[in-house]
Amino acid sequence: MHWTAGHYETFFDDYHVSIDDAGRIYLNGNLSDILTHTYHRNSGAVGITLNACVGATSSSLGAEAPTAAQIEAMAQAVCAICDGLWLTIDKDHVMTHGEAADNEDGIEASEEYGPKTTCERWDLEYLGTDESPAFSPWATDGSRGGDILRGKANWYRNVWKDAEGNE
Repeated sequence: MHWTAGHYETFFDDYHVSIDDAGRIYLNGNLSDILTHTYHRNSGAVGITLNACVGATSSSLGAEAPTAAQIEAMAQAVCAICDGLWLTIDKDHVMTHGEAADNEDGIEASEEYGPKTTCERWDLEYLGTDESPAFSPWATDGSRGGDILRGKANWYRNVWKDAEGNE
């Protein structure tokens, strides 16, 4: 999961799925295409991004911060893709770019360059919401952006499963 660090209506070819400020979801090619969204982690990975966060810093998400519609759409996209690929929605299978950059899943794909180390890439470390208000990469209370997004994706999985009458 990423943000573009661009404007709401600016799209990049580095991601399989892009989400604009209204929560509209756009597909870029096939999910099996290898795109360049995460250093040393592109093979077998699907890149989902929010078109947002131009000018973001660790203390401000910039003039075009993630919208509520984008956050919900990202969680829905994660849920749908994970359902289609039979993946568990957990940190071993779904990470923010910042979490991947710090090798938080235990896979040492590269030297760490995320929010806990160099802070070169810290996409979605926080969302600017009541649930995830501030940059806090060492938080263990579930307030990090990846925790919130995975939680929402799992919520959608449960709601959609119940709506279909599945167990």
